[in-house]
Amino acid sequence: MITRDKIKEIAFETGADLFGLADVNRFADAPKGFHPRDIYSKTETVIAFAIKLPSETLFADNPVPFTHVNTLAMQKMDLVTYDISTKLDKLGLKNVLIPTDDPYLSWDNEKQEGRAILSLRHVGFLAGLGKLGRNNLLINKDFGSMIQIGALLTDKQFDSDPLADYEVCPPNCRICLDNCPQDALTGETVIQKKCRPISNYKTERGFTIKKCFECRKKCPMTLGLRN
Repeated sequence: MITRDKIKEIAFETGADLFGLADVNRFADAPKGFHPRDIYSKTETVIAFAIKLPSETLFADNPVPFTHVNTLAMQKMDLVTYDISTKLDKLGLKNVLIPTDDPYLSWDNEKQEGRAILSLRHVGFLAGLGKLGRNNLLINKDFGSMIQIGALLTDKQFDSDPLADYEVCPPNCRICLDNCPQDALTGETVIQKKCRPISNYKTERGFTIKKCFECRKKCPMTLGLRN
C-alpha cells in the first residue's frame, strides 16, 4: 500500500517545495458547492503541495517581470500537479487533480467575482503549508507568500499534517490594507471588483498585466518569517 512518505517523496522529486495532507473532514466549513466532495464524491484526503517563486521579480520597477513569473509559475504548477497525479496513478492511488487557477465555473459578472472550484489557499492552510494573512494570501514560514499551490483529491485515507503553529501577521498590522490603492482588502477577503482593474490590467494591445501587487510586495512576511 502506498504511504504518506511515498507520496511526499514523489511530490518533491517532481518539483514541489512544500507538501502536506488534509483529511476531508477538515473542510467542514467549505461553502456549499466548493467542498472537495463536490468535485470528487469519493474524496477522503486532499494532497497539497507548492512550489517556490523567484522572489526578486516582485521588487522590479516594471510589473512585466512579476506578471511573467506568475504566469510561468501557474503553468509549472499545473505540470507538476499532472506529473504527480500520473505517478500516483501508476502506483494505484486514485486521484483527481485540481487546476492551480483557471478554469472555474463560478462567476458573478456584477461583482466581477470568480471562485475556483476549490480554494487552494484554504487547502494549503488545512494541510499545514502555512497560514492566511490579512492580505488574503497563504504565507509559509520559509517562503512567505511567494508560492504557487497545487492539490490532488484521493479516495484513500491518510492522517492530516499538523496545522501551522506560527503567526504570520503581526498584531494590529495594517500594512497590506493601508497600501491597497483600490481599498479592496477587508482583512478577511478581497473585493474583486475593486482589485481586478489593476491586478489584471488590460493594455491597449490586449495583454493582461498584474499592474498592482502591493499587498504582497509591502507585506513584512512576503519572503518568510526569517527575512
